[in-house]
Amino acid sequence: MPKVQTARGDKAPFEFGATAEKLFGEAFEDFEGEIKISGEVEDVGRCYVVRGRIECKKIFTCDRCLTQATTNQVHEFEEEFDKSEAVEDLIDVTELLRDELLAGQPMKNLCKADCKGLCPKCGANLNEGECGCDKFIVDPRLAALQQLVIRN
Repeated sequence: MPKVQTARGDKAPFEFGATAEKLFGEAFEDFEGEIKISGEVEDVGRCYVVRGRIECKKIFTCDRCLTQATTNQVHEFEEEFDKSEAVEDLIDVTELLRDELLAGQPMKNLCKADCKGLCPKCGANLNEGECGCDKFIVDPRLAALQQLVIRN
């Protein structure tokens, strides 16, 4: 469990890294390799302020084209800890880091910002080229209008 050394009236830097399983006691299969955490603990009088950054590599399936992709992520964090939370001059930051890492995930995972996705007719990956399908799709709510005949 990640713990950082408190600072008495000053700042104390920290830096460590490990797999998600070693850091949080559970496996996060979306993250590859080592998660690196760096920052500092500052004694601001009434509390300790822990700030820093998390660097990791995420493996995911693109939500548009369904291909495997990876991305490097950086998450900044800052949290105040009451001085009573320090045990033997150590603050347990496990929950802070886990929550920051999980809450910082995007709503949509895209292999690239301009991912074209899959063809709705044949399922071809449009990032690899056009498939030749007719892209015109009638909205099913308006399909009945195609049966109307216009007379002059």
